Amino acid sequence: MKITRTPNLLAATVGLLAFITTIAWAADPALPKGDAVEPAPRLILQITVDQLRGDQPGRFVRNMGEGGFRYLMNNGIWYADAHHAHANTETIVGHTTLATGADPAVHGMIGNVWLDRQTGKLTYNIEDPKYRILTPGADVNKATEIDPTQKVASTEGRSPNAILGSTFGDELAIYTAGRAKIFGVSIKDRGAVSMAGHAGKAFWFSKASGEFVTSSYYYDRYPAWVNQWNQQKPANSYSGKSWELLHERSSYLFGDADDEPWETDFAGYGRVFPHPYGSDKDKYFTTRLTLSPAGDDLTLAFAKTLIDAEQLGQREVTDYLSISFSSTDYVGHIFGPSSLEMEDNLLRLDRTLADLFAFVDKRIGLKNVVIVLSADHGGPEAPGYLNSLGIPAKYVTPEKWDKEPAISALKQKFGIGKELIQSYRQPYVYLNHEMIREKGLGEAVVEKAVAEQLMKFDGVDLAISSTALSEGNLPNTPLIQSVLRNYNPRRSGDIYVVFDQHCFINDFDGLTVTVTHGSPWNYDNFVPVVFAGGKLTARRVYRPIETVDVASTLSAIVGAKPPSGARGAPLPEVLQGAGR
Repeated sequence: MKITRTPNLLAATVGLLAFITTIAWAADPALPKGDAVEPAPRLILQITVDQLRGDQPGRFVRNMGEGGFRYLMNNGIWYADAHHAHANTETIVGHTTLATGADPAVHGMIGNVWLDRQTGKLTYNIEDPKYRILTPGADVNKATEIDPTQKVASTEGRSPNAILGSTFGDELAIYTAGRAKIFGVSIKDRGAVSMAGHAGKAFWFSKASGEFVTSSYYYDRYPAWVNQWNQQKPANSYSGKSWELLHERSSYLFGDADDEPWETDFAGYGRVFPHPYGSDKDKYFTTRLTLSPAGDDLTLAFAKTLIDAEQLGQREVTDYLSISFSSTDYVGHIFGPSSLEMEDNLLRLDRTLADLFAFVDKRIGLKNVVIVLSADHGGPEAPGYLNSLGIPAKYVTPEKWDKEPAISALKQKFGIGKELIQSYRQPYVYLNHEMIREKGLGEAVVEKAVAEQLMKFDGVDLAISSTALSEGNLPNTPLIQSVLRNYNPRRSGDIYVVFDQHCFINDFDGLTVTVTHGSPWNYDNFVPVVFAGGKLTARRVYRPIETVDVASTLSAIVGAKPPSGARGAPLPEVLQGAGR
């Protein structure tokens, strides 16, 4: 059955109503008060928590304060059934989906890395040789083992140029004739660059220098306030200190589970509290900071300085600030979501959010701000934790696939003496195209044959070739639709692989980690989506929504057109509450 995409009637209707309302208000400012549209917010504050699964805030809320997650729950519109609809739930994919309202098939960021077919080299999503990092050497991570995707980058340059189409920030810049100030801040470069879009400015943390940096795409030189912040070396204040528990151990859900055999002991960081950061002279010092709430604290401190220095929200025009908090992702990778470390991390993130909201309220007034919080992806439970509850779960090893008898038989059949499977890079298998061409074989034939064999492998739920995806004659199932949303013919690999539920890889370039995300299953695609601030009133919404709806909603709030590739629909509960 051929798959067709039908227009979303609800999206069209809501978008048309919002457009008509905006035009009517602009044309007749003397409309009766009851029909008036509220002024646009002074600031859009978009928060993305890396690897925050949708159930996690509520899971630990009993030990949280009033100003962070509770503020959002008690004052915001919380969508309790929000999901990413694409299959590859990785950092750059989710961030760019939130920014553009488009699927990765359209915005192009189909994975943290992909193979450039023209050069034959793996490409890191935002690398760009034309735009150098302004701080020499700051691109070289002294300890990239916990984030190995950056190892594939062949250049120190960074820019948003690989993002296809516009982001909400871009549309805000267009709508305001360039007057809006637009910024993205994160520990991760891809977390900042993706959200800032093409028209904004991005800053991220360098593990090599312990500073927040940017590239020549955004500035010729650092603003004075950035130099001043970096010269204070705030990261070094953690030297010789440790990540300690925030509360008494007995008050934690996982208080008696501090040392589990499935957790990762990273470079002297340990599996139990306290987790020492070490000396600022230690090559792993800055990496340890990012494996703890300290990474989010540094991000917040820089963001607060940015708000004051750039005077965000102080004019009639709407400004935009994206803050991506990354520590939850790193903590999740090495300890898992059901761990004492994750529990304490989220309690500390709650305090970080409360600090941020209080600061923004004092500087701008939350009544003048629209806050939206979501996540780039969720995260699975550690197989060891699931096994302890009697739930089957395991790791799989794709790097061994080329040596499997079934693939060896295919190589013999095709007369290929070398590797047929060149590599596996989440979520794609890449075949040896040089050998396929040398033997005069049809790529589609080889793709299909390998995919058929992979489907028989232990731990593989689905293996589907890019040729099959491009032809489109596939069953119209939710799983295949999610894979199609991830398919871009210029960037996708040869065969998309979906592992069975609760089957994971745990090896990243030699580092064994506890948890890896990236699947289309609910534990990876379920995320919170909540809007708060302004005049929005608390409401919990249980109808299903998709993360592509976020960017279209923000555009409707300010009156701008949706991003160029946006598929999402403006959320009517938010527009009604915002008076749009």
